[in-house]
Amino acid sequence: MAGRIEQRIATLGITLPTPAVPIANYVPFTISGSLLVVSGQIPLKDGAVAYAGKVGAEVSLDDAKLAARLCFINVLAQVKAATGDLDRVVRVLRLGGFIAAPSSFTQHAAVMNGASDLAVEVFGDVGRHARSTIGVPSLPADAAVEVEGMFEIG
Repeated sequence: MAGRIEQRIATLGITLPTPAVPIANYVPFTISGSLLVVSGQIPLKDGAVAYAGKVGAEVSLDDAKLAARLCFINVLAQVKAATGDLDRVVRVLRLGGFIAAPSSFTQHAAVMNGASDLAVEVFGDVGRHARSTIGVPSLPADAAVEVEGMFEIG
């Protein structure tokens, strides 16, 4: 039977994908004590990058928000793989967002709200987190957005 958090995810119409395998020399997550760190996840859907290109050029702001949301869904898939049960999440501590965009783009925070808003939708108040959002010239596989996460688990 699915736990409380997985039931909430299902209510939101979200199905967690199979966690992506690393594309380089790193692991998808690490756990130390009660700290779970999830490596950056790109907006993969069915094994392909769903949002490619630069935000503010090839990718609209609205699509970039959807990309960030999809990245967080992929983060959740890694959390589930790491813990076996999303109800073990005590708190979302931090999300980091990387936005591929031209140097003139300034709405990085609005893009990252796609991930942050979903964190709060899924976890409620314990989904409120610290955050960094950074503009970059490019990301792996030409992804528009990448999101990493840090969680306290019990």
